[in-house]
Amino acid sequence: MTVEQAIKERRSVRSYLPKTVEEEKLLAVLEAGRLSPSAKNQQQWKFILVRDPEKLKLLLEASEGQRSVEEAPAAIVACATADYTMLCGERTAPIDTSIAFSSMLLRAYELGLGTCWLGRFRADIVKSALGIPDNVEVVAVTPIGYPAETPEARPRKTLAEVASFDKYE
Repeated sequence: MTVEQAIKERRSVRSYLPKTVEEEKLLAVLEAGRLSPSAKNQQQWKFILVRDPEKLKLLLEASEGQRSVEEAPAAIVACATADYTMLCGERTAPIDTSIAFSSMLLRAYELGLGTCWLGRFRADIVKSALGIPDNVEVVAVTPIGYPAETPEARPRKTLAEVASFDKYE
């Protein structure tokens, strides 16, 4: 599989098979995050692999009942461990962690796993459930497992609608 294929074919999966994911696949997904680029190579992130059914139930509560969180055999919580503002005015915490998380989701797809980037969650419940310190920011959550569905591609804008050359148009 090429990177282009993974980008074109990966979908948000919201239904999972009751099948345990092999340890080596989970480690490969975490490794993709570890190897991702970050501002000043600070690597200010922490990825928490959650497999404990009781903790997954707490993540279900934190995600306001998104069933995929409990249905999947595991979840990954991406955290930013530090933050600073770059010269451009943007914070590194959400950007760097999101870059790494994107790499992880593509690697998971390559390995035959499904994921769904969740942004709807209560960070306070996630922090409490997983013992995350107050100074650490929870950026994203994804269930991860073998998909029980193959979602159709959703519409995308044309390149002309999202890109311009040499000036903003």
